[in-house]
This record gives sequence, structure tokens and C-alpha cells, in this order.
Amino acid sequence: MVFRLVLGCGTVGRQVVERLEAAADSDDRLLVITTDESVVEALRDESIPARSGDPTASDVLDALESPDVLFVGGDRTDTNRVILERARATFPGASIVAYAGGNSASHDRRAFDEYADAVVDAEGALVEQVLAETASPQANTAIGLRYHLRTIDGPLAVVMHDNPDPDAIASAVALVDIAESMGLEAEACYFGEISHQENRAMVNLLDLSLRNLSPADSLEAYGSFALIDHSRPGINDGLPTDLEVDVVIDHHPPRGPVPGTFVELREQVGATSTILTEYLEQFDLPFDRATATALLYGIRIDTSDFTREVAPADFRAASVLWPYADTSLLDQIEQPTIEGDTLETIARAIKNREQRGAVAVASVGQLSSRDALPQAADQLLAMDGVDTTLVFGFRDEMAFCSARSRATDIDLGETLRDAFDRIGSAGGHADMAGAQLEIGILASADDEDEVESIVSVVEEVITNRFFEAIRTHPGTPVGTYSQTSEWLFTLED
Repeated sequence: MVFRLVLGCGTVGRQVVERLEAAADSDDRLLVITTDESVVEALRDESIPARSGDPTASDVLDALESPDVLFVGGDRTDTNRVILERARATFPGASIVAYAGGNSASHDRRAFDEYADAVVDAEGALVEQVLAETASPQANTAIGLRYHLRTIDGPLAVVMHDNPDPDAIASAVALVDIAESMGLEAEACYFGEISHQENRAMVNLLDLSLRNLSPADSLEAYGSFALIDHSRPGINDGLPTDLEVDVVIDHHPPRGPVPGTFVELREQVGATSTILTEYLEQFDLPFDRATATALLYGIRIDTSDFTREVAPADFRAASVLWPYADTSLLDQIEQPTIEGDTLETIARAIKNREQRGAVAVASVGQLSSRDALPQAADQLLAMDGVDTTLVFGFRDEMAFCSARSRATDIDLGETLRDAFDRIGSAGGHADMAGAQLEIGILASADDEDEVESIVSVVEEVITNRFFEAIRTHPGTPVGTYSQTSEWLFTLED
């Protein structure tokens, strides 16, 4: 629900009010305060809530509930300036759009720029401009985010998912920019590591400021928390599952209840970076070169260069970012040196692959870098006669899986959930997905031969469960559940 308050209602304000009332959702609220009794009566005749009062009077403003968005809509510049100054003092958390009137001078403009979030003058398509600032769905979410950032305590920890990809990194950096523009101290944070060479190149070449957290680190230094590119604490991040979350911004479908006072889950866009680009626009913030470059790269990676789950909003965001992005740095990011360990992992995947029809599965054994897995999965997918791949490996007491597909009748995210949700966590997109499986029994192995024997059995379980999920998908989950697989993945010291 959005509460919109209109203070002053001249010629322009009257048109805006009528359009706002028509565009509002059923649970939104609108209230008009003006000194013109005839306008109040006319609005009430149209079932628009209106009240007679002087919007320049502090006692009138003090008696009002704090709005989400406020429009200063009188005709006189001097009166609107007074309303604006007093409204900002009374409602510090509101998003304020102000009409400057038809006779604004330079000193008036300075005051409007200081106290209003958006200023509309007498030139151009005025009513449409006001409506774009106050009534569009994108504006509504930006209004909600702006209001919430003004009310929470800092510092704000903007937490990405574990081992973040470019979309998560770029989105976190952009939210930090937005928070800091409002005077809220913020820090982009992640658990795990950034080991993929392109992702490291992105962070290093753009000189992005990120904090690498470990599960042992205290979170007491932070006054509030935001989740970026994922939506549940403790699921693919190192946060406590019962953490109170203030902001959630993601484009993935949630797989359970989503906490958060402000939540933006927009599954119809291809990247979280697209959502943050729109926020930067709505906040009217200048695009920092590094942030713009990161956001553009994040959109390109998550949409596979605009070929996967792409939406019109992704193209528009890219066009907005393009003039500010450093394309020469993008070229350097996309052509980093491939490490020897990554090449060895790819080679093991090719050598160890088991192919059934157009589906190839490969274990690469022990991992030095889990980011080599998606690259190996991509390489298997490039082989003749293969349209779906799963590559997995082991690190510490975990098995990590990465899957790719170009088959039109397979949803990899659902397939991996069918195969592995009962023995781990899994999910992703239709053509790109992953899973993490805890293998507690490895901790109890006494020698190398025993570890090798256990790994061999686990490899067989993972391979068979994936092939079975592919066979039964789509439509029904895996019909059988192996007691052996349950024992392998849950036994602890």
C-alpha cells in the first residue's frame, strides 16, 4: 500500500490528482490538502479524499500521517517553496515531488533542489512527468526503498550470495551507492570466495570495494542487512537463518518464505542488475563509471548476452548504462588468463564424462576452485551430440554441481531440485543451475583408500539421481529415494 499526500492543488495539481486516483491500486490511499474550498468540494464529488487546510501551516502538517510520497501541487512558486521546506522537516522519510510553479527564480530552484527528491517545472509534458515520478510501478518500489533506507540504522551490510557472480556483485555495489547517496553508511559483503577469473578481473579492474566475510566474523558492527540476488538468510550465504533482514532485492523465484521489511522480487527480468539500474534512474543519481560497467556486465552475464530469460527491461537498462560504461575494461574482463587448475578440471570432465543420449555427466574429483565447474559444464555442452551437462566435484565435505542445457524441454533448475533437494540445496534457471550437497561421512573416513571408496559411491549416487531426474522430468519429481544416498549425505561424526 502506498499513501500519497498532495499539498496544494492548483491547475496542475488538480490534473495530477485525478490521474493518480485513476491509476492507484485498490489498497493505495490518496489525500489532498488545499485552502481552496471549491476544489475540496469538487474532489469530494468525485469521491477523491480532500480536506480544507493551509498546507503551509506546521500544525496542519503535524496532524497528518507520514506519507510514502508527497506532491507539492499549488500554482504559486513562493507558496510551494514554503510547503516544500516545511513538509521536508515534518516528513523526513517521504519521497517528495514538487511543482516549481510558473515563476521560479534561481534562488527558488536552489531551494527546490535541496528539499525535493524530484522537481517538475512548467515546461514539457508536465502531468506525465509528475505521474512518472509518483505513480508508475517502478516509481512505487523506488519510493518504498527510499523511504525504508531513510528509516533504518547503519551501517547497512549489503550481502550477496556465496561465491558471488557478476550480477550479485554489481547489484550490491549499486545498492551501496544508493544508500550512501542518502547518508546511510553501507558495505558490500559476501561469504565464500570470488575464484572465477572473469569475476576476479571485474572486481580488480573496476576497483570495487567488497568485504569478504567468514562465518566466524561478528555481525554486530552492522545496524541493518540487505540481501542482494538471493532472498533468504542462511540459504547460500553465511548469515544466521533467523537474521532480521531489512531489504531483499532479487530476480529469482523464492523457494520459501522471504523475510524483509522492503522486498522486491521481480522474476520477469533477467538480472538483479536491471532492477538496480532502474533504482539509480528513479533516484536521479549520476552513474558512476565502475558501477555502470559492473551493472552492464552483470546483465550480460545473467542473460547470456541477451539470449537467456531476457526481458524488455533488460535491454532498456543496458541502453541506459551503455553511455557510462567503460567498454575497453569490459573487453579486459571478458578475456582474462585461464589458470592451469581450471584447464585441468575441464580436461578431467571431458575424460571422465558418462554420456547417455544427449546428456553428459562428469565427476572431476577434488576441486581447488569450484568456479572451474561451470566452465567445464560449458565445455562439455560444446561437444557434438550433447545438449545437457552436469559436472560435479568435491571440496572439504561438500559436493558442488554445475549444470548447463540448451534443450528446450528441460528446466534445469527444477531438474536439480527434483534430484538433490532432499540431500542438499539446488536451483537455478532453465538452462543454468547448480547444487551443493553436504557429505558428512567424509569427515569420518580414516584413510585415503576409505575416502576414495566413499567418493566413488557418492559419484554413482549423484550421477544416477541426475539421469533419473532428467528421465522423469518434466511433470513429476523423482519417484524413488535411495536409503543409501540419504545415509551418505547425512551421516556425521
